[in-house]
Amino acid sequence: MVMHSATFLVEALLRSGMHDVVTVEPTTGGLAALAGIATRRDAPPVFVKSLAEPPADDVFLAEAEGLAALRDIGGAATPEVLLADRGLLVLSVLRARPRSETFWERFAHVLARLHASTVHHRFGWHRDNWLGRRRQVNTWHDDGFAFFAQHRLLRWLGEPRVEAALDRADRAALERLCHRLPDLLPDRPACLTHGDLWAQNILATPDGEPALIDPAVSYMWAEVDLAHVWSTSPPPEAQRFFTTYAELTSLDDDWRSRMPIVQLRQHLAVLAQFDDDWGAGDQIRATLAPFRTRT
Repeated sequence: MVMHSATFLVEALLRSGMHDVVTVEPTTGGLAALAGIATRRDAPPVFVKSLAEPPADDVFLAEAEGLAALRDIGGAATPEVLLADRGLLVLSVLRARPRSETFWERFAHVLARLHASTVHHRFGWHRDNWLGRRRQVNTWHDDGFAFFAQHRLLRWLGEPRVEAALDRADRAALERLCHRLPDLLPDRPACLTHGDLWAQNILATPDGEPALIDPAVSYMWAEVDLAHVWSTSPPPEAQRFFTTYAELTSLDDDWRSRMPIVQLRQHLAVLAQFDDDWGAGDQIRATLAPFRTRT
């Protein structure tokens, strides 16, 4: 499989006109795409990502736009986009994230600034984009609760894997939870969010500053980003991030209790796309348990 991935990526780069590619070393960590570091004869190495069967023509174009938005609107560091077309995304190479509390503290400042400086009067984005291999619907909406319910939660119920994993009572419980969102979550404004912010998508620039990859951007509640970092086994040194981010954004003391509800959107997306859901189904059912009908 590794050899197949390397060959596929080399051939994709050659077809794109990058004829000085020598080898591609596949990378691990991503779930949806084939990726690697390409060595070139007369130029610095590049990061390359592709899909054997792209679900649409705009997958990598939307990702490139998201990277630009995080950088140009939100002030976050992102890799330089060298090429984006239907089947290929080529980026400048970033460094691995250091195992350092100081790094995570700096990242808290980056994310807090991104969220605070991009407050928007509506929820959504000017186009749909992609979360993994599924379309993320971003139709504009004035009501954050309605947007979150319709386009981030209930949207997944028609997916075959979700239908197979959740029974009728689970689905009814999700609908009840959506109806009660204004009682369960604070009424917060929209801001620019990364949209797929787990630790694997936090890297470092060549000089060691936090940098972001693989976005699924939209104007949404800031806590969708916080919940994703919180809920996906962050490393021990990341605890400094949560403390600092909470201080910088004046989070109330109850923010941790909201994380399972906010993270439902990501658990449902994982459940919809992968045979191994890494416990997402169990997490969904646990969060929905209080909303099941009691007899």
